[in-house]
Amino acid sequence: MDSTLRQTLVDAIRNIPDYPKPGVMFRDITTLLGDARAFRRAVDELVHPYAGGKVDKVAGIEARGFIMGGAMAHQLSAGFVPIRKKGKLPHDTVRIAYSLEYGLDEMEMHRDAMIPGEKVLLVDDLIATGGTAVAAVQLLQQLGADIVAACFVIDLPELGGRKKLEALGVKVRTLIDFEGH
Repeated sequence: MDSTLRQTLVDAIRNIPDYPKPGVMFRDITTLLGDARAFRRAVDELVHPYAGGKVDKVAGIEARGFIMGGAMAHQLSAGFVPIRKKGKLPHDTVRIAYSLEYGLDEMEMHRDAMIPGEKVLLVDDLIATGGTAVAAVQLLQQLGADIVAACFVIDLPELGGRKKLEALGVKVRTLIDFEGH
């Protein structure tokens, strides 16, 4: 990635110290989403390796993954699949429980959201410890998805999430790294 793209993205992300708890530097992409140039460049860069290839669906993790994923699906002429928190989807769902640093949570998607064998890109704003992304991969695999890659704007490499996805055989694409939490 060229240095001007990196700087555009870094400049567009708001850093909030000690949120949600002391010692954590929260990387807020809502400012990137509000910056038309930065948002466009991030989406373009995430889809670039897959443009012209065969991607059937983009699966976005609630909530910022919906925004990035919807834009990516549009550019790739692919369908979009929301992966939501438990209890938010109205039809027959498949669900998975996963660990967070403060307990357990569950996410789900519609059972008929994809056909086994469809090529899927998984998208979220940030990869940290990887718990949510790993659960999303497992959920997609339950439905027979062929996961092309997992894409994120931000990687926090010290927390090891990328390595967990790669250990599952999932290719990972990120645009920028930040040190720390």
